[in-house]
Amino acid sequence: MVILSWNKIADFCDRFPKASEALLRWYLITYEANWKNVHEINQDFGYVDPVGNDRFVFNLNGNNYRLVAMIHFNTRTVYIRFIGTHDEYDKINCSTI
Repeated sequence: MVILSWNKIADFCDRFPKASEALLRWYLITYEANWKNVHEINQDFGYVDPVGNDRFVFNLNGNNYRLVAMIHFNTRTVYIRFIGTHDEYDKINCSTI
């Protein structure tokens, strides 16, 4: 998959070094993937929550962090829309970011 917004990952890792390993793992798995639907994502990550408007929520590092990505399967493109702590995630509206 083509992943846009590497800077969001790098910035978040600077803020939360404990998240670095989980985010880099997410990045490498996603980069190597060729997902065609949410079921294929779940094969790689166990469970991903589709929240509408082409957005999917990934739980990272024991659900301490959340990543929201817009995924366009037809173009194999992943747009990172949000990375944050669980508390930060609770304050956003996933379908509009």
